[in-house]
Amino acid sequence: MAAADVIRADAADAAALSQVIADAFLDLPPSWWLIADQAVRRRVFPEYFRIFVEAALADGIVQTIPDRAAVAIWLPSGTGEPTDYLTRLTAITQPWTSRFLAFDAAIESRHPTEPAHHHLAFLAVRPDRQGLGIGSALLLAHHQFLDRQASLPAYLEASAPRSRELYLRHGYVDLGSPNYLPDGGPPMYPMWRAPGQWSP
Repeated sequence: MAAADVIRADAADAAALSQVIADAFLDLPPSWWLIADQAVRRRVFPEYFRIFVEAALADGIVQTIPDRAAVAIWLPSGTGEPTDYLTRLTAITQPWTSRFLAFDAAIESRHPTEPAHHHLAFLAVRPDRQGLGIGSALLLAHHQFLDRQASLPAYLEASAPRSRELYLRHGYVDLGSPNYLPDGGPPMYPMWRAPGQWSP
């Protein structure tokens, strides 16, 4: 798949793209840390991720592909938390809300405030479509914008070694040591891409 096949999502895509993220992230180590029971994660995650999809549709950039089997969510640095975040988060995630808030705090503790950049909040490809270059196409599409028009760096937190390897191939470097979630949780990998870095 080529970057030219990437399109902007709109409000009608919110439910489908939230489900894509939920399915792609279902069994990642941080997901197990948030909620140990897979069946509960499967129930909670679609509405949890919808909070972020809807917020990004309003204040960020949500890219997808024609069959909506993948999504990339980019937020300009300085973007605040979604409207009514705590209220919605509590309604969706209780009795695990404190775990989700601890996750948010851990991630925020390593997120740089300067210089201005775009934050790749989520990159997800439906499990049955992974390994086909779709994630790379989504990355390349926005990297072209960052490099050619905005001259902006990018930041992300990789959630597993496999995704870290993908980002390394696209010009990202580790931004310090891994960020371990509390209570013996798994590592997240803060990463940074300077504008103009090579991307396959």
